[in-house]
Amino acid sequence: MMVSAPNIAVARKIASVALTGRLVACANIIPKVESHYWWQGQIESSSEVLIIFKTRTDKLEELEKIIIKNHTYQTPEFVVLKIDAGNENYIKWLSDSVQPTA
Repeated sequence: MMVSAPNIAVARKIASVALTGRLVACANIIPKVESHYWWQGQIESSSEVLIIFKTRTDKLEELEKIIIKNHTYQTPEFVVLKIDAGNENYIKWLSDSVQPTA
C-alpha cells in the first residue's frame, strides 16, 4: 500500500509506528517525489515523500487508523495495491513478519 507524506520526518514517524506495532513487514521511504494533484478545485504541486508499506490484508484497517492519527494531511493518501503473485519465500517472510491477528 502507498502513503504520501509532506516530509521525511513525518514519513519516518508513520513508518516507525507501523513497524513497532507489527502492522507491516517493511516500509520503503522514497524521498523527493514531485506530486501534481487536484485540491479544493485547483491544480496544486508539492514535494512529497512516498511510503510503500508491505503488509497483510487483515492489517489494513488498523494501519489506516494509525496513518490518519499520525499524519499531518487533512486527507492522507491510503492506496492499497494487491499482491497477485510473488516469490514464495518473500510472501512467507512478509506474512510471518506481521503480528498475528488475535
